[in-house]
Amino acid sequence: MIYTVTINPAVDYTIKLKELVPNTINRSIEDQYKLGGKGINVSLVLHNLGIENTALGFVGGFSGDFIVKRMDEIGIKNDFIRLESGISRINVKVKAGTETDINGIGPDIPKESVQKLINQVKEIKKGGYLVLAGNVPKSLGDNVYSDILEGIKDKEVRVVIDTTKSFLANSLKHKPFLVKPNKEELCDFFNKELYSDTEIITHAKQMQEMGAQNVLVSLGDEGAILVTDKDEVFCKNAPKGKAVNTVGAGDSMAAGFIAGYIEKQDYEYALKYGLAAGSASAFSENFASYEEIQNFLVNDSWF
Repeated sequence: MIYTVTINPAVDYTIKLKELVPNTINRSIEDQYKLGGKGINVSLVLHNLGIENTALGFVGGFSGDFIVKRMDEIGIKNDFIRLESGISRINVKVKAGTETDINGIGPDIPKESVQKLINQVKEIKKGGYLVLAGNVPKSLGDNVYSDILEGIKDKEVRVVIDTTKSFLANSLKHKPFLVKPNKEELCDFFNKELYSDTEIITHAKQMQEMGAQNVLVSLGDEGAILVTDKDEVFCKNAPKGKAVNTVGAGDSMAAGFIAGYIEKQDYEYALKYGLAAGSASAFSENFASYEEIQNFLVNDSWF
């Protein structure tokens, strides 16, 4: 079983306008409400691929009710912890020729609720997967992911981490199966600009020395670099196409990588699957369907 954790999920509220005029009332021509949060995105793509998974995390208020209801409607198992106060964050995206994003903060999460999540994760069986994705509210501190992983340190659970800075740094000692920074996040992690593939590979290997088993670095439309625990290095292209919506493309790559690895236990194939899923989502208004991803896998001259 695969479990995803989204500590700070969201409702993404998109407003489309003909134009945005300051200091007056603007009326939208289209509204959209979608699920948000990196772990939830991974769950959505896994679901599209027909892979059963359970989404964990925290929800609060009316927006939290929307998140749970929508996940239930889609058919994704979830066991979110409901908070007694506060509401799940709402991210507002205003599209009026250009796009302006305003991301909410999210609720404060009490320590007893974090302990409930730690207890949930402890129930993951040997051979399972745990995906920790996204940053967390400042009130929880930098060790929350590390605290979660402490509870399964003696279990054979494959952990996938997609987060940044200190959240990632503090988790590496738990030897996660996969970490998935993009190029910018890798540069930020080491506080230096990385220009060449050689530099990226060198610093990915430094992450391995810090504890990561496998490091997958997304390069956007240029593809990805994977450094494995078998001392393999794969530098691969991504499918070509017109980017429609890149939000969640990295999460789609993570989901595809997991799906590919489960299918064949082969890192190169998992990388291909991840690139196919990430690109297929980027070329679509919504997260890619099974058919869209499979089309890139079958027609793989790009790889």
